[in-house]
Amino acid sequence: MLATIRRALGQTPGIACRRLSTVVASAPEHARLASEALPGVYRTSAPLVGSDGSEAVPVAFAGARPVYLQLSSLIRPQENEDPSDELVELDPHVFAHPIRRDILHLCAVHHLDCQRQGSANTKTRGEVRGSGHKIRPQKGSGRARLGDGQSPMLRGGGVAFGPKPRDFATKLNRKVIQMGMRVALSARLKEHSLGVVRSLEWPGHRTSELQRRIEELGWKRTLFVTGQEEIPDGLRRAGSNLHGVDIVTAEELNVYNTLKWPRLVLDLQAVEWFERALGRPSSVAPREYRL
Repeated sequence: MLATIRRALGQTPGIACRRLSTVVASAPEHARLASEALPGVYRTSAPLVGSDGSEAVPVAFAGARPVYLQLSSLIRPQENEDPSDELVELDPHVFAHPIRRDILHLCAVHHLDCQRQGSANTKTRGEVRGSGHKIRPQKGSGRARLGDGQSPMLRGGGVAFGPKPRDFATKLNRKVIQMGMRVALSARLKEHSLGVVRSLEWPGHRTSELQRRIEELGWKRTLFVTGQEEIPDGLRRAGSNLHGVDIVTAEELNVYNTLKWPRLVLDLQAVEWFERALGRPSSVAPREYRL
């Protein structure tokens, strides 16, 4: 499993993943790095060493194997910084869910149905303005019988069986929508179109600088998702009028937009938000690791 992850990330087989937020070894260096790092982030520059001197890999306490993804950076890293040697751990219940095309179809149709205005309105023969006088006698003319001038058969008359204002929204269970979000995130990860950054804070407000950085990363047509309550001010100002880029909060993200945008970029707070909202109840608490 880990060898496959290393090959997918272009790493050498001799490198292991180590969690920086949890002290998993008794070495002082490991303890120092654990106290300085963000939760859920792994560094691959130094292998994890067990008590017997052999290389060890963190294993989730719940028994499920976590998913590792290479951490990216929206801001250009400094000369002494290299974000490519860091991995972020993703909850397999949220980001490695079995792909269900039927669930995705249900969620997409449900979202599109709820977006319909349903404001189309036509007038029936009882609502069209005009007299109720009978146009010609019932018999004797040899022509078709007609009533008043509001008949649907006449020009300017009412509309038969025309649309009226209605609500097109359909019902879908909350658990099905939650499963659809898990499937959509897992599909993005499986297609290698999901990225994770430490933060979406952008220094400055110039659109040209952000556009150059996005072109360097190859993130054209990207949806940025933040776990904060509001979009970071710098990124909102710089990317609000940028073509092919949109920014939403994790609470606003839905299955349809997850499937519509070719690439998704989450910050660590968004990852924690999805794991807290979509994960198992046992995964809400801090996960334990052993050597």
